[in-house]
Amino acid sequence: MMKSNGYFTIIMVICPICLILRWTSICFELWPNFGIPLIAASLLGR
Repeated sequence: MMKSNGYFTIIMVICPICLILRWTSICFELWPNFGIPLIAASLLGR
């Protein structure tokens, strides 16, 4: 049981980090095209 719990903890730590890195890389790729207008629209929409 300790091994499965350890694997679960590792997955719970690594998966969000991978998702965050993927989103930041996508944002940096799209930044020159839509970065500023997209952020302005999202801020004004809220």
